[in-house]
Parts: sequence; structure tokens; C-alpha cells
Amino acid sequence: MTVTGRKWWKDGVVYQIYPASFKDSNGDGIGDLNGILSELDYIKSIGVDTIWICPMYDSPQVDMGYDIRDYEKVYPPYGTNEDMERLIAETHARGMRIVLDLVVNHTSDQHSWFQESRSSKDNPKRDWYIWRPARYVDGKRCPPNNWLGNFGGSVWQWDEHTQEYYLHLFCPEQPDLNWENPVTRQAIYKSAMEFWLERGVDGFRVDTVNMYSKGDMADAPITDPGSEWQFAGFQYCNGPRMGEFLAEMNEVLQRYDAMTVGECPHTPDMARVVKYVSAKERQLNMVFQFDVVDIGQGPYKFQTTPKNYTLPQFKRAIAQTQSLLRLSADAWTTVFLENHDQSRSITRFTSDAPAHRVAGGKLLSLMMCALSGTLFIYQGQELGMTNFPESWDMSEYKDVDSSNYYKMVAERSGNDSTKLAEAKASLQHLARDHARVPMSWSTAKYNGFSPPDAKAEPWMRPLEDAALCNAEQQQGDKASVLAFWKRMLAVRKEWNDLLVHGEFDDLDEQNEDLFVFSKTWKGRKALAVCNFTDKTQSLTLPESVRNSKRELLVSSADRGDEAELAAWEGRVYLLS
Repeated sequence: MTVTGRKWWKDGVVYQIYPASFKDSNGDGIGDLNGILSELDYIKSIGVDTIWICPMYDSPQVDMGYDIRDYEKVYPPYGTNEDMERLIAETHARGMRIVLDLVVNHTSDQHSWFQESRSSKDNPKRDWYIWRPARYVDGKRCPPNNWLGNFGGSVWQWDEHTQEYYLHLFCPEQPDLNWENPVTRQAIYKSAMEFWLERGVDGFRVDTVNMYSKGDMADAPITDPGSEWQFAGFQYCNGPRMGEFLAEMNEVLQRYDAMTVGECPHTPDMARVVKYVSAKERQLNMVFQFDVVDIGQGPYKFQTTPKNYTLPQFKRAIAQTQSLLRLSADAWTTVFLENHDQSRSITRFTSDAPAHRVAGGKLLSLMMCALSGTLFIYQGQELGMTNFPESWDMSEYKDVDSSNYYKMVAERSGNDSTKLAEAKASLQHLARDHARVPMSWSTAKYNGFSPPDAKAEPWMRPLEDAALCNAEQQQGDKASVLAFWKRMLAVRKEWNDLLVHGEFDDLDEQNEDLFVFSKTWKGRKALAVCNFTDKTQSLTLPESVRNSKRELLVSSADRGDEAELAAWEGRVYLLS
């Protein structure tokens, strides 16, 4: 059923690991590389063929490792470079591949490059970062522009020592590298990429991949009159030299046949996305677009209420990312609902009520496995892990994005209790923290994340529902979310051409309850029907497929071809 000669990453299923929260092997409360190593056989058993490890580099951990102090060294609590090399070798020994996070828009302010850059205006590395003089308005010192940072506040930090501002699109401790400098770019390729490619990694998930060319850095339009700082994503993303920078980076990657998947926010122009992922352009293999996971978010992500979207909006977002295969014969796309920056998909898109969570987890698995592109699963998603409960207070939110938002609401509202309750409700639904709680491995102490005799509590509080949701129990339960993921990944592999490479069509876009879509490959057709409600729905098919002969391939509720769909049930049919 599979066309030969395809790139390995097209048919791949990638399992994302957040090292701090995956498994703690030595009892210090923090997940580590040896913890990952101990569960490689479990990961392989799911049916995935590639693992992606979030930043494991040496870091002060202001932004959980996305502030890198040394690209060539492992963060000591995670292990050593030797541990990392052993993990690479053991992954390969199991017939799997391994990709790392490539974070090269910015470094930590503790990186030796930045330490030199800020030491004086005439240091040779001064121009490795983006420095600008102040502008003065009515005699008052102001940052060079009005851009809002990704974690709130201005993107400019005043440096007292050299009397200039430096740019940081994220935390002040994450200064942006100056990609306009060719010497800087070569240093990035050598230290961040070649160092690990030489040690056998198979590619990279490229963080903030479209932010390297910043354009003219003019003020952003005013979209939030109540704030001094304005959303500037369309200013600093997709700048004029992006194609040139990525083509240069790709020359390095091609020497190693390395795969890339870029994080591509704020890119509504699909022609631009196609350019990034078209094989002939030689920039990136694929990107993560955020259309689907941004559904229901407010203008500033958390400024919203839970489930603030309709099913047709969700379906349109999926159609947008699926359309890449139609727009260009040599483009490729991705399928994901969770990662380290998103809350849990069952809570967001189905129901985490005890009666529905398993059904919801299976429905989402079926839908994802029937969509085209490279499939990405986040740790715990295969078990149906959900957001942590509303009863947890703000002290459990460790992420800089969450705490900054809550502080901003407190300041703007004068600690108004109603506004703070709204902020917490939004965080309860959308915060990144929910993906970062420790994995639930068993019902043992600490949910099996740390050894029972651990010397320290886990760095984040483990969930309280391990009795309902843990890897050990699910591995022996044929009715579990995990068992269904294994089954769907096998179905996806068996019907690879149709499900991974087929053309997607939404057959009933306005339906508020059902998501009905077809997949077509060289005259063959599959039909997916997903009930996105907690009620039984009649199986009413659109006219275009109503009279087709259909053969039930799989039901997430393990039912036959019945006239009604159970709550949160999905089915895949073959049509003839």
C-alpha cells in the first residue's frame, strides 16, 4: 500500500518528550535522559518511529530550557553528554530516529556569546545580538519601538553598562541573535546544529523558525489602546531575508539527510507557508501552523473564556493546514493537537468529565490518524491525560507565560477578584503548565514518575487521577486510550497512501455536531465521521457519499456500522 522512495519523515509518527516531566531516574524530582532511556521500549510499543526531545541543553531554565547557555552541553540535572550519546545510540538500536529542539532565534543572557556582546560597544561579538540606542519622547528615554513581547511587556531591555537596549522577543533573559551577521550564522550552525548532527541526531524541530529576519523594526499598529506595547507578530515574523537564511541553514542539514519541522506562528498567508515547505525551495521539510491549536484563544491567548469556539471553526482550521498538499505537489504538512506549549486536547476539544474522557481521547486519536501529514503525539496524550483540576491554586502554575499573564491582570484590574477569577479560568483551560505535569506511569508514589525512595518531591505536582489514567494499567487494558492509539497507528500504517498522503475534503463544514471528511488517493476513498458531542447522534451522511458502498474499518467506540454514533464516537470507512 505504500509508494517506495518517499522521505522517511513523511510517513513518520513522532513522539515528543519534555525531559523534565517524562521520567525521573535518580530521585531528584526532575525527569532526565536516563529516565527516557528506561522507557524507549514503551515508546516504541506505541507504534511511533521517531522521538523529539525538547531542549536538553545547559540552561538557567528561565523559560524551561528555551534559554540556552551552552548548545554543546547537556543541562546537568538531565544528565551528561555521554548520557545523550547513549540515548541516541539506543534509540537507533530500536530502529527509531531522534530529533532535537533547535533554538536559535535567541540564547540565554548567560551564554558566553551574549556575555561578550554586552561587555562593551566595541567587542567583536557586539553585533551578534540586536542592540539599539534609546529614542527620546519629551525628554523621556523610551525603547526603540512599541513591540509587545511574547510573554508581555516591551521586547527591549535597557542595558545600564553600555547604555543601549537589546531585543528579546521572549523573556529579558532571552536576547535575540542577530541573523543579519554572517559570522553569527556560521557560529550557530557549527555549535547548535553540526555538534549534534555529528553525534547522530536525525534532525530538528526548529523553534520560532520564521523570526530570524526582523524587517525594518518599525512600530506595530495600535490594536490594544490600553497598552503601551502592541502585538507585533506580523512585523517580526516572515521578514525579507527568511528564505535566504533557511536555504543557507538547509545546506548544512542536507549533508546529514536531517529532517526539519519549523514552528511557524503568525503566517496566515498560505502561499508563504507553501514557500517554506516546498521541496524545490529547500528551506524546511514541514512546519507547525497554529490554526488548530489557536482555536478559542483570545487576541492575547488567555483573554478568552473556555471552549470559546464552534466546531465549524475547528474544522476550518484543520482544513487550512490540510490544504497544503493541494496547494503544491511538493509541499508537506503536519498533524498535532498537543505539545509542550498547549494544554491537553481532551480538555480543550472533547470532554474531560470522567464518563467521557476515554471516549474523547479515542475520538481525537481516530481523527488525527485519518489526517494527512506527519503525525506528532505529545507524551501522555497516548494515555488520555487531561488538564490538572480547577481546585489547584495559582502556586501550581510554574510557567513564565501563565504567571506573567496573571500578574498583568492583577496590575491592570487593581486585583479585582472577578477579573482574577476569569484569568484563572482561562489558565485552567489554556495554560502550558497542563502539558508539563509529570507523566503518570503507575499508581505508585509520585505516579511512578520518580522512584519511591526519591530524595525530592517532583518539580511539578503529579496529577491526582493516576488510578484512572496511568501507563502501567493501560498497557494491559484492551479498552484503554493507549490500546486504541496503538490500533489507530497500525491502521494508519496499513492504509498509508490514503490516510497519510490522501487529499482531504470536509464534506459538511457547517454541521455543529459532526466532523465528516473524506480522504482520496488515486481513486480510493476513505470517510471519517466524528461525533463531537456528548450525545448520541444519527449517522446522517452528506449527499456526496450517502449512496457509496461503505466498509467499516474502525470505530473508536468498538461498535459495528450502526445507524447512530455514540457520544464522542469516531469511525473510519472505506468507500467504493
